[in-house]
Amino acid sequence: MAWELDSERPIYAQLAEKIKMGIISGQYPAGSWLPSVRELAAEAAVNPNTMQKALTELERTGLIATRRTNGRTVTEDAALIGRLREETARELARSFLHKLGELGYDANSAAELVQGLQEREEGPGEKQTETGNESVKTDR
Repeated sequence: MAWELDSERPIYAQLAEKIKMGIISGQYPAGSWLPSVRELAAEAAVNPNTMQKALTELERTGLIATRRTNGRTVTEDAALIGRLREETARELARSFLHKLGELGYDANSAAELVQGLQEREEGPGEKQTETGNESVKTDR
């Protein structure tokens, strides 16, 4: 996970967002153990107290849980993870469409642009799977 942080927003909020993205993208699967606060802080090159604050925020949302002296785990609530994944995708899509709208694109022309880009990247006869991690040959 890339830990590129900017000075425009609180660091703990950016850390929480990055870990949330790791959870909803499957990098940290439901029910899995998270690395320790110190490990995550070292990886992100931040103070452990800052990482602790980010993890506390994620606990508040129910995305992770503390298991006493054993560390933290990702929630097993697949519905919560799915809902957050959908909300995040909608936010990204809204932002994308807004920016393209500033360039004069409407939703249909934006969809055509994305479809054209996807087809060029996939090559002839290939189709991305739902996760976008694999290509599957198709008869188009």
